[in-house]
Amino acid sequence: MVNRQLFKTNRGRLLPSTNTKNQAGGAAYYLTADQALAQLAATGCLNGTFYAGAESQLDALLALANHCEPEFVAQVAVYSHRVARMKDTPTLLLASLAERDGELFERIFDSVVTNGRQLRGFVQMIRSGVVGRKSLGTRPRRLVRRWLERQDTMGLLHASIGQSPSLADVIKMVHPKPTDTTRAAFYGWIIGREVDVEQLPVEVREYERFKASGGDTPKVPFALLTSRAHGVSQWTDIARNASWQQTRMNLNTFARHGVLDDHDVTNQLAARIRNPELVEKAGAQPYQLLVALLATGTQRLPAVIRDALHDALEISTRNVPKIDGSLVVCPDVSGSMTWSALTGMRAGATSAVRCIDVAALIAAALLRKNPAARVLPFDTSVVDVRVESRDSILTNAERLASIGGGGTSVSAPLVKLEAENAKVDLVVIVSDNQSWVDSHPGRKPTRTMEVWERIRARNPKARLVLLDIQPYTTSQVVPREDILHVGGFSDAVFDVLAHFARGDLSGSAWVDRIRSTDLGPPLDAPR
Repeated sequence: MVNRQLFKTNRGRLLPSTNTKNQAGGAAYYLTADQALAQLAATGCLNGTFYAGAESQLDALLALANHCEPEFVAQVAVYSHRVARMKDTPTLLLASLAERDGELFERIFDSVVTNGRQLRGFVQMIRSGVVGRKSLGTRPRRLVRRWLERQDTMGLLHASIGQSPSLADVIKMVHPKPTDTTRAAFYGWIIGREVDVEQLPVEVREYERFKASGGDTPKVPFALLTSRAHGVSQWTDIARNASWQQTRMNLNTFARHGVLDDHDVTNQLAARIRNPELVEKAGAQPYQLLVALLATGTQRLPAVIRDALHDALEISTRNVPKIDGSLVVCPDVSGSMTWSALTGMRAGATSAVRCIDVAALIAAALLRKNPAARVLPFDTSVVDVRVESRDSILTNAERLASIGGGGTSVSAPLVKLEAENAKVDLVVIVSDNQSWVDSHPGRKPTRTMEVWERIRARNPKARLVLLDIQPYTTSQVVPREDILHVGGFSDAVFDVLAHFARGDLSGSAWVDRIRSTDLGPPLDAPR
């Protein structure tokens, strides 16, 4: 007779066994190559994380880029920059295509290299040799040159801010052809040659005058002025002309220089911060506004500024969906979320925003739009904390983010829901997905898959979303019609969440959406 302990009869559908271990040592499922590439591109900043170093991310991203079809790599690059609003990872994917598929590389170049930072990052990645070449080559050189030649004066001034390489280095590498004496003088000025000041663009002439003798603040990029501004008057001019993002990032600086002592200027800045059109145009991320609000504690900023930041945070989360039925939101408040910076750790460039802050922010935003939702924060088990839908997003986010520190059991909120025999329509788990406390020995399904299967038996239309906000390549679930694994921390994930909740999309929705990314016409098509 066969051993019935080994060959038990399983009820319901056969669940897949785990096939790997995650970074924390827990049993997990490999993401497919396409899913893994999308996950790394949408969440990775090529900095160290709680469980993995920057080098391992780089190696994994390049290996996956070489494994996946070039067209999908191009779509991931465009999606992760245009939609997920990432910077370094799409640039790296673009650089990898320069070596692998020149036509696709050229086709998406302008969709990824949208500013001077992206341009300088691309050149540095090529020069480093990590993508298999150390020189730009004919086609990349031509595209970089074309990018420079298409920029207006302000575009090049913005691009001139930053080093390694500097814009001067890039110009010396590709030798753009000036179309007139003004552009020739401008290129010369950027690379440090002596030029006839009167031949420079008017904005540059005004900047040179400002450097020499002060006076009225010229309308040039913010960063060119801050090291040279003196006195309240000049700082006030800078603040009045700042962009939305510059305003958000420099409120404490303005306060230190006395700008916010002027009520009229303060009200002007507050109106800019809460302007819905400017918030949308700036592509403001909810977590960026969380940074600004948390930073206001370092200075006593006027109440009108803090109120404006609250308003802007509400505006930035307006893509949060209204969910029909019973919604449960589960932010991971474990130690790895508490001690890990959202965009990774790098000396001198570590973000003040932690993963737990973003998980809490997403939970608070969903609660704000769905007042009847349950919020179940968890580490090794569900943590008892009270949040109120009428409180501000910031208040609830701070409350949730203050309770972290234990191990990780992604299945914990599902175990609680099963024990309660709860009715659920949508469960959203926001985590780094590095579950280990609930890990099984041997080849078995994850605890998350097992418990979710039992919940779904009682709630046949229920759906589960694992929203993953860190650049790892394993999961606690296998996507299927009722389970979605999606990566990222921009507001774009809310749109995917909304469609999945309505049943419009399947568990492969995220990768499918990336595959639908428009790359523009082929090179031989009419433009």
